[in-house]
Amino acid sequence: MDGNGRWASKRGLPRSAGHRAGAEAVRRTLRAAVEEGVEVLTLYAFSSENWRRSEEEVSDLKGLLLYYVERELDTIASEGVKLRLIGDPAAFGPNLATKLETAVERTKDNDNLTLVVALNYGSRAELVEVARRLAEKAAKGELRAEQIDERLIDEEMHTAGLPPLDLLIRTSGEVRLSNFLLWQAAYSELLFVETLWPDFDGSDFRQALAEFARRQRRFGGR
Repeated sequence: MDGNGRWASKRGLPRSAGHRAGAEAVRRTLRAAVEEGVEVLTLYAFSSENWRRSEEEVSDLKGLLLYYVERELDTIASEGVKLRLIGDPAAFGPNLATKLETAVERTKDNDNLTLVVALNYGSRAELVEVARRLAEKAAKGELRAEQIDERLIDEEMHTAGLPPLDLLIRTSGEVRLSNFLLWQAAYSELLFVETLWPDFDGSDFRQALAEFARRQRRFGGR
């Protein structure tokens, strides 16, 4: 979900205004995903690299996240959306972490759509974490090196239990993955769009699904 800052800059507004507009884009996209029968929607909300931003911007992002959880939880729950988190949201402090845990618990039995929110997430850190856990199991004799395969690694990832990643969309004209779901995106379709995230809406999302539907997925088979 890229382009909040540029969206605000183009309008002579503070970056916080761009993040607030980006939250509205989340609402529109989630609604479209539910209407289109999407099984899982994953949003990269805060990367592990975002801590490098100014203290003011990080504080604003955390405040916006708290506001969104408090304001939107009833709607999410009523629409049958299950919330799941990946990354390390505990780093946001006990207040926000508790609110997030409450939201996850409240929606755990919903089955209309799973909304995965990546918070304080970085794919390389995730892979390092998996490697360490497997190494610890091997050192304890719980696992032999030859047992480690793709299935076992999948089961250790933050996304364990979720279906394979089919389509990865990046907004704002940036053409890179920026440390997002690198393992999971191995055979996903990539779509880079020029639209800044705050301008992204249901129509853009449906166009992305239509583009995905037109593609032939070979998975290296031919």
